[in-house]
Formats: sequence, C-alpha cells, structure tokens
Amino acid sequence: MLKSPARMLMALVAVGLIYLAWAGYISRPNLLERIQQSGELTVITRVGPATYYQSQTGLAGLEYELVNRFAEELGVELRLITVESREEIFQNLASRRAHLAAAGLTATETRLERFQFTEPYMTVHQQLVYRLGERRPRDLSEIEPGTLKVVANSSYADTLRSVSEEFPNLEWEETQNYNIEELLYRIWNGEEKYTVANSNEVILHQTFYPELRSAFDLSTGRGLAWAFPRFDDDSLFEEAEQFFHRIREDGTLAHLLEKYYGHLSRFDYVGTRTYLRDITERLPQYRPLFKEAAEQYDLDWRLLAAIGYQESHWNPRAVSPTGVRGIMMLTLRTAGEVGVTNRLDPEQSIFGGARYFAHMHERVPDHIEEPVRTWLALAAYNVGLGHLEDARIITEQRGGDPNSWVDVKENLPLLAQREWYTQTRFGYARGWEPVRYVENIRAYYELLVRITEPGGPPELPADYSPNSPRKAPGLRLSPAVESAF
Repeated sequence: MLKSPARMLMALVAVGLIYLAWAGYISRPNLLERIQQSGELTVITRVGPATYYQSQTGLAGLEYELVNRFAEELGVELRLITVESREEIFQNLASRRAHLAAAGLTATETRLERFQFTEPYMTVHQQLVYRLGERRPRDLSEIEPGTLKVVANSSYADTLRSVSEEFPNLEWEETQNYNIEELLYRIWNGEEKYTVANSNEVILHQTFYPELRSAFDLSTGRGLAWAFPRFDDDSLFEEAEQFFHRIREDGTLAHLLEKYYGHLSRFDYVGTRTYLRDITERLPQYRPLFKEAAEQYDLDWRLLAAIGYQESHWNPRAVSPTGVRGIMMLTLRTAGEVGVTNRLDPEQSIFGGARYFAHMHERVPDHIEEPVRTWLALAAYNVGLGHLEDARIITEQRGGDPNSWVDVKENLPLLAQREWYTQTRFGYARGWEPVRYVENIRAYYELLVRITEPGGPPELPADYSPNSPRKAPGLRLSPAVESAF
C-alpha cells in the first residue's frame, strides 16, 4: 500500500534534518549564545584600586567599568567573583567557574600555554619600587639578599626568574601573605625595602603614598588584558576582541583611561612651598568664610581651612572623576544632607563642609578626648563613619586601643585586605586613604597654627618620630606669607 503524500513529505523532512545535523549544519548554541540565553556573564576579578572597589559614589575601578560595559552590550547581567590572589584567578578560570578574568593581568609565556588573552587595553612597565629616603639601586645587582619581596605566582616573579642568569646573585622572596596593594603599603611604611609592581599600580598608590618611588623598569611595555580559557569555542573571546576594538574607535577606552589615570600622569606631591604659595594667593579671599563657618559650628577655622586645602587646594570649581566637587569636595548626597544646592558656590561649600564635619565630630563617641576625637572625625569625613567603626573594631580585636589614633591608623589599611574586610559590617574600603588624609590635614593645620600664632611652633604630635613618613613641621616662612597674616 502506498503512503500518503503528507506522510512521505514528513519522512523526507525528518531524513533531511538528520542529515543536516550529521553534516554539522544544526548544532548546539555556542558559548556566547548560551550566555545571552542565560542572561548572565560571570567574571573573576580581585578587589583593588586598579581593578574593582566600592567608592563613596558606588562601584568603581577600571576593570569593573570595562566588564560592566561589555555585559551591557551583550544584554546580560554581570556577576563578579572576587578572589585574593592571581593564582586563584587562574585556578578558577581553568575550572570554568568564570567566563573570563579581568584583573589587571599580563600575558606571560607560562600563562599563554593555558589561556588566551585579548589585545591589551593598556600598556604598563614592571618597576622596582622603593621608598624615598632609602638608597636607590641602579640595577638588580645592587639588591641586597633578603630585601626584595614579590607576590607569589605573579608575573613579577616570572620576570625575576627570566633575568636570574644575568644576575646570578639575585635573591628574592615570593610571598602569599600579601597582595601588591599590601606590599606597596609596607614599602611606604618602612616594613619592606623593595618590591616589583606594574607602573599603573605604582602611580595609583603614589596618590596616597607620595614617598613611593620607582628605581628603574624591569621590563619593556607589557599589555594588561582579559584572560579566557583555551577551548574550541572562541565565540565569547572573539566578541570581547570586537568590544575592545569598538571602544578604542569610539573613544570610550580613552575616556576611561583618562578618568582613572590621566590626572595621575601629572602627579606631583604637594610640598610645603606650594602650600605656602597658595596661602598667600588663594586663602585670603576665603579666610572670612572659613572663620564665619567655623564660628557657627564651633570649629577652629584653621582646621576647616586645612580640610578645604586637602580636598581641593581651595579651588571652588574643583571636580573629581567620581563627581565630588567644590572647595570642600562634597558628594551630591552629602550636599543634600547639609542643605547645599550649589556645590561650586564657595560660601555654600564651606558652610556645608563645616556642618558635615561638625556632624562627624558629634558622632565620634563622647568618651574619646581631643585631639584624637578630631583625627577620628577627619577619618570619618573621608572614608565614612561606618568604615571608621569597622577599623576601630579591628583595632580592638588585634589588641589595640580603638580610642587611640596611633592604633586605629595602623589598622585602617586592613579594610583593604580580604581576611579583614569580609568580617566587617561595611566591607572593603581603601583604608590607607583616610590615614594619609588625616596626616596631610594635620600638617596643613599645624603650619597655619604656626603662622597665626607667632609665639612659637606647636608641639609635635605624640605619635611623631624622625623616621615617620610624615615630615616634621617648622620650615622658615617667607615674608609674603607672614605679611598675609
């Protein structure tokens, strides 16, 4: 019996579909398509100023902004996995826990054996880092044994191994106890002598640790790029390559690099001479406002002026990449809380900053006496009261005095270390920043006290020592400065 035409047609279609599938014309969705179907892109990174962190105005970091834009272009949500070390990054990437790694990575020969990297989005140099005041070595032959420490399983260690034949007496220690941010802090704090870091990491940290210096480059330019597992499906990798091509062409990449690094390329530590010049040229027109605001909120006008200098160098039109602005560099949220409608208006900014600082000062526990009360309030003005309280709790846990600025400032940087910030209520913070912030303001304030009280210089703070990173006050004043007061 002959089959009906309809059945014959269905049979032919079925045979055709089987053939097409066998021939490879019908296949499962590729990786890019599966990610878009799932609605989620998983990226592994690490917390740090060059990668990803929580700022006062929200999530920030160059790597974060790049992957977030990439996810938006794919039409999916971004899921971030953060780890502590570069070794963990590649372990997790190899096990396919993440689709890609975006963590300030360079493509070394060892890494290229297992992973593929996009075209670089930024070129850096590896540099030997030391602290100003220490002897500057001319090359690796002058590094004394036991003085060079680098992050374990890093490209820095790979570089040292590659030059070990040229410098047979070179010795170094690879540590798993510290990441690069922590090592740079220890160099600045005098706890370590030398380390190796990428040039972008050095320049980022010089903003907070001005005495950090690069002795010389260990490598020619190396590119920072995203890393992907190696397997047959390159659909996501190719899309990432196209993404970087697009943002180079439309200027997006240049904008982001300028946002995070442009102002740092002109970095120059604001020394005493610059401060004295600004005292004579800028301060006189704002001094009456500082005095009036300080009187209203029961503050010392010189302290208020020192805060303003640290924030903006008394520039009423100052604007940061994160959106804070004005002489007192208020965030939009803070401005709203203190009744400021125009942050670029000097009077509103100074009175708003005074009100906000007075509020921070009131919220420091009553039993803490001056001047520690003021130093803690300054730290809260910079990093937030919640992060300050986290640091005080850590200080107490480590056997220190949470009511002592000397002890608290030693523990504030721990807010950037995973083992500590994961135990806190308010999480990660760039804890080194309020330390430098407070110390700078104290130096500016003490010099203003000396200028306005000619009877003699102020006493040195209890925590001052000749070997402290902070310089002693008491330089000779120029006639122009003295005449201004």
